[in-house]
Formats: sequence, structure tokens, C-alpha cells
Amino acid sequence: MSRTTALIAALAATALSTPLIAQTRPGITAAAPVVPAQIEKMRDAALKDDVAYDIIEGITTEVGPRLAGTEAEARARTWSLAKLKALGFKNVRIETYQMPVWVRGEETAEVVSPFPQKMRLTALGNSGATPPEGLTAEIAYFPSFADLQAAPDGSLKGKIAFVSNAMVATQDGSSYGSYGVARFVGPNVAATKGAAAIVIRSIGSDHGRGPHAGLTTFAAGVTPIPAAALSTADADNLSRMIARGKPVTLKLVLTPQQTGTHESGNVIAEVPGSDPKAGIVLVGGHLDSWDLGTGAIDDGAGIAITAAAAKRFLDGPRPRRTIRVVWFGSEEVGGFGGRAYAEAHGSEKHATASESDFGADRVWRFEVNLPESAKPVGDRLAAALAPLGIVRGKGLGGDGSDVGPMMQKGVAAIDLNQSGQRYFDYHHTPEDTLDRIDPEQLRQNVAAWTAMLGIIANAPEEIGSVTPR
Repeated sequence: MSRTTALIAALAATALSTPLIAQTRPGITAAAPVVPAQIEKMRDAALKDDVAYDIIEGITTEVGPRLAGTEAEARARTWSLAKLKALGFKNVRIETYQMPVWVRGEETAEVVSPFPQKMRLTALGNSGATPPEGLTAEIAYFPSFADLQAAPDGSLKGKIAFVSNAMVATQDGSSYGSYGVARFVGPNVAATKGAAAIVIRSIGSDHGRGPHAGLTTFAAGVTPIPAAALSTADADNLSRMIARGKPVTLKLVLTPQQTGTHESGNVIAEVPGSDPKAGIVLVGGHLDSWDLGTGAIDDGAGIAITAAAAKRFLDGPRPRRTIRVVWFGSEEVGGFGGRAYAEAHGSEKHATASESDFGADRVWRFEVNLPESAKPVGDRLAAALAPLGIVRGKGLGGDGSDVGPMMQKGVAAIDLNQSGQRYFDYHHTPEDTLDRIDPEQLRQNVAAWTAMLGIIANAPEEIGSVTPR
């Protein structure tokens, strides 16, 4: 017995007091309680998993990009329904809802003077449109979002604002929140100060010519202005032009449009549990994607990882709690799927909620938000994940835009944090394709989620509500 196995067995002897999964071994009856070695075995077997890669390969090849509310996302739901049924999941269904839909149109940019040349960019979700012939105006330059905020009201009238803040990669992805505000609300701020349009340096850690798409939000009463993200290479080039001290004039053509209300939906599948009163273990990712790449890391990986891990409990002993896999619709454009799920299922008892939406690179840390009565569950989880090189963080779990509405209702949280060192090189870009998936790191993810589900779905403790973080 390895040191890790001995540790898990010791924890089990003190913490596991009721039967979990029946197992059959020589000399052990089918009614014997599960031992952590069984979860360890399932975890280690997942390190050879190919189900997750098959799902990502299938959806990126047979469906491709899946912009929320469009015909492509509808095809993705049909594909997903068939795939989850073929994998053996139970109670597989689609739950639809209505949502507003934005689609992109023509997208071009070129410096008119003093150094004429074309640039690569993409409209931000909810962007307003230029006239069909385009908009030509002088650049008002801001090195950071804070500088844009400090601009006097009315000072940007007739100008195109340009925010050049440059994101850097971090393992925990925290820089996305720090720099991403330029995209999230920068266009709204620019509009309130009179700007005719805004371009930002893409919120990414790459140094290429593929722009990063993403959502922006305009406050009620603020008319959306044309808003776009320049590729990081072109944004850097534009900054160098401005540094030469001459006024820079840019021509934009952006013709996106709001097309009204259309159908989106969540795809739901289950591994039925043996104890309906123990609550549901909710896991999943989002089915939709931006339309520049094929949605492999964002979030084909997330739906694949969680489904592949859950499938192991279809093939093996029945868990105590029902494992519910949800492939949420329309996350990228405002989290409509997560809110629709909470509205439809918020009254059902959920033990925990978790989502995978940060690519496919290795899980390095986990964090929980569990009630005090379930503290031993977190301790057993630490022991089960340690052999995969995963440490326990000091923070409180509760990440995830899709499962966030359920967490706000007091559902306990389990976060499995992946490395973000590569993620923002490809996030929302044309480079979000299958070749960005590292199969070995993908398997480590599946193993981590398998271990987590083995511990959580079979925990004998009551997992009650918590205070959301």
C-alpha cells in the first residue's frame, strides 16, 4: 500500500461511517462499504481516458463555432443530445429558453494617417455599428482603463478612444479580471464621455494578429457605440504610431446587429444516485462559444472533462448522490443558461455545484465552500487529489458564471482550478482550436474530476447550504 493509499484509508476509517458504493472483491461482500482505494482506482484509470478528447474532437469537427442563440448553437444541442445518450447517460434532455441575440457583420480597420496600413480587429459582443461606409476619426489614446475613466466628460466627442492596457499571463487567471475591465465596461465609459467609437488592445496574453472576441455591456440609457478589440500585435503597433507624436486617424467599419429574441437552451444528463434525499452534484461547462475559433478550450474542454468524469460512474458502482451534467447554453453573451437553470431547478436540493471553464491545462489547486458539518469531505478530497499534484488553496470556493446562480442560493461549491499560463493566448481567438488541447493534461483534468465526484457524490455527511462567497 502506498503512503497516499494509507493516508486515504486512515481518513476513511475515521470519516466514512455509512456504506457508499457496493463493490465486489474476493472475500468482500457486495454490501461492504466502499474503501477509498476504489476511488483511487477510478481516478488512476481516468488518466488513460480518451472520452473527453473524443467529445472535443467531435463537437469542434462536426459543429464548430457555436455562437449563442444561432442556428449553430441549435445544431450543437442536437449533437450533444445524441452524444450524451450514446455515452449512456440517463434522463438526457434539452431545456430551452429565449434570449436576445447579437451577431457580427463586416469588420475592418485601417490607419488613414500618418502611417496608412490595415489592422486586424473583431467587434465586441453588444457593439454598436458604424455607418455602412464606416467611421473615420482621430484617436484619443489612453494607456489604461483608469486613464479612460479620468477623461473629462465630453472630451471624447467625435473621437475614437483607444485603450492599450496589456494583459500578462498568471497561473490563477487573476489578471483577466484586472485588465478585462477595459473590455467589460470600457465601451460604456467611452460612450458616456462622448466617444464616437472605441478600440481596445485585446484582453489576452499572446503577441499575435488574432484578435480576442468577448462581451461588453452598456448601461441602461447608454446608446451602444462601435466597440472592437484589436489584435495585440496591431494594438502595439498603433501605440508606437501614437508615440511618434502626430495625430493618428483610424477608419472603422463595424456592422454588427441585434437580431431580436431567439431560442437557446441547456442540455442536461444524469447519473442517477441511490439516495434521492442526499441532493444533486451539479457539474458542467458551457456549450456555446465565440465564433472566431471552434470553441475547443472555451468550452469544449469543460463539457468534455465533466462528462467524461461522470461517465465513469455510469460504468461503475452507482453513487449515493445523483450526478447531474449540464452543458449550459449562451454563457459567453451573459450567462443566460445558468440563470435559466437556476430558475427551473432552484427548488431542487443540490449538494454541490462545480464547473469547468478554463481550458484543458492541468488542475493545480482546489478550493471549497462547504458547511462546517461537511468539513471531513474537503479533507478526504485533499487526500484524493494530492497524487495528481493538486494542492488545497486557502481561498473560498465559488467560481463559475453558469453555476453562480445556484451558488447564490447557498449551494456548496467545489472549484478545481486549472493553470491559466497558456489559456489567454487562445481565449476567444481564431486559435481556439483542437490542436490547443494537450491530451495528457486533459486526462489529468478528467482524473481530478473523477476523484472529486467519487468523494462528493458518495460522502455520507449531509452537505447543507452555505453562505455564498
